[in-house]
Amino acid sequence: MIRLGAGSLDRIVAVGAHCDDIAIGAGGTLLTLCRARPGIRVDALVLSGGGSEREQEERAALAAFCPGADLRLTVLKLPDGRMPAHWEEAKAAVEELRERTEPDLVLAPRTDDAHQDHRGLARLLPTAFRDHLVLGYEIVKWDGDLGRPAAYQPLAPETAERKVRLLQEHYPSQRHRPWYDREAFLGLARIRGIECHERYAEAFAVTKLTLDLGE
Repeated sequence: MIRLGAGSLDRIVAVGAHCDDIAIGAGGTLLTLCRARPGIRVDALVLSGGGSEREQEERAALAAFCPGADLRLTVLKLPDGRMPAHWEEAKAAVEELRERTEPDLVLAPRTDDAHQDHRGLARLLPTAFRDHLVLGYEIVKWDGDLGRPAAYQPLAPETAERKVRLLQEHYPSQRHRPWYDREAFLGLARIRGIECHERYAEAFAVTKLTLDLGE
């Protein structure tokens, strides 16, 4: 398996359309990054759920998924499922986030995600973070939109298990969903692990990547 390191990582950005998107799509990667780099700055933006129980869930969850990090989370109040109708507000939030940080890595939804909120947010990122490595995370769902990812972050078995435990612990409002269970989350991680010769992994889409392989 070909491996490319990301070099020094001091600041990362994580964005989601809904509370739990970041944790589902990149929770294992956040756990891995934050444990390896104590004090890393994580600027997180979630477009919906502000002022509700979901915001409370998100704050507790991301604190657990980013142990030891300098976590700065903003949760807005855009209506769930209506992001295309609130394009200007979403764009302004992404641009404001860009103004306050210069990240080494951006974690965001995939541009080909079937959910309109995820897809819309993903398409905003390149307009603000033009010269940054953006990894598009995947979220398993009814739409069946999973594809062939280009990048993988291997997860230690204990990290994959911890991700699942934290998802179940911190998002009780989502437990009623038929796809929100241990089998779905760990099963996808196992499949992505097989694809990169590891036990478990999270997978990401990469729209644009510049290599520096020397002369």
